[in-house]
Amino acid sequence: MSGLNFLNKLLDGVDVEWLSLGELGDFIRGNGLQKKDFVESGFPAIHYGQIYTRYGLSADKTFTYVLPELANKLRKAQKNDLLLATTSENDEDVVKPLAWLGDNVAISGDMMLFRHEQNVKYLAYFFQSEIFQTQKMKYITGAKVRRVSSGDLSKIKIPIPSSNNPEKSLAIQAEIVRILDKFTALTAELTAELTAELTMRKKQYNYYRDQLLSFDDEHEKPIYLEKLLDGVEVEWKTLGEVAVIGTGNHDTQDAIEHGKYIFYARGREPLKLNVFDFDETAIITAGDGAGVGKVFHYAKGKYALHQRAYRIVPNAFMNPRFVYHYITAYFFTYIQKASVSSSVTSLRRPMFLNFPIPVPPSEEQARIVEILDKFDTLTNSITEGLPREIELRQKQYEYYRDLLFSFPKPDSVTN
Repeated sequence: MSGLNFLNKLLDGVDVEWLSLGELGDFIRGNGLQKKDFVESGFPAIHYGQIYTRYGLSADKTFTYVLPELANKLRKAQKNDLLLATTSENDEDVVKPLAWLGDNVAISGDMMLFRHEQNVKYLAYFFQSEIFQTQKMKYITGAKVRRVSSGDLSKIKIPIPSSNNPEKSLAIQAEIVRILDKFTALTAELTAELTAELTMRKKQYNYYRDQLLSFDDEHEKPIYLEKLLDGVEVEWKTLGEVAVIGTGNHDTQDAIEHGKYIFYARGREPLKLNVFDFDETAIITAGDGAGVGKVFHYAKGKYALHQRAYRIVPNAFMNPRFVYHYITAYFFTYIQKASVSSSVTSLRRPMFLNFPIPVPPSEEQARIVEILDKFDTLTNSITEGLPREIELRQKQYEYYRDLLFSFPKPDSVTN
């Protein structure tokens, strides 16, 4: 059964009236509450920022409290009130709803409650819908801080089934809420399962990678690596003995949006330039910035390089992919142990020069690379595929949510 057919069956011929929020209830602004007022225990309280960071669609308990003396001076929301964060730095989030299902709670400024006689979760779901968002956009004001006034919110229209029969109207609203609650739970469950699968696959890849690269003489080698080496002794050298290590000469501001060549800068994602510095196979990593010592790129061909990014070019006896896999697996742990401070914020050339690396025979390097590249390809396909699947599930939920609110609209809503 399609969503629209289901909606028609649910309504069963009942008229739907689009009423303004101002006709359905009153907006009441919060007051006076600041984050510094929170105490360990006392009267339940909500700061507007928490609607963005701590709460989902509905709640019946708070995470924070204020002293009873202060609570006496603050506005209170009641059970079934809709709480709204009325300011935000972006248009999508402003007027984020929270259906309040608990006892009285103090609320802050930059926040409103909407007092009404509808199903509060029905309202909250509607505030998330595309239909509400489209209407809201007309009323957003402000430059850096975006907001919607209570007067403008009062003009927004919402579909109310059987508006002249409150009991029947609430029953239909409750059924729509029940369906959306079920969709929400299923989406959350699927997202959790897919996220767990993604984490497990990454751990699995790291385990097998470490098994194949465990050349440390102080510990017994994994059985598979022993078989692969077949008694061959593995020599250890420093990275400085088996590779050329250097930096580039560009700054981030040199980047060109649609440049011809890849430009490895200090961020996780490469940029573009119209000139290149090197034409080679190298391992690239930033000398500072986000993910220092953790993020490595495998460069092959022409590329440009930032002055605070390092290029590692293995010599003829080292398989570049072997070096890439080994550094990716062990370099960060090495620099953490070598660093005198608790955190590593930048890399220096001696850190690379002194990094110990095993040098198995070329044919063994090639075999290890072949196995790890296959694992890498498989893991990357899963890593890319699962987030896409999670996004798809979320869009599917949003589609059916919007479908459940797709009652015939008057011109005042569609225009």
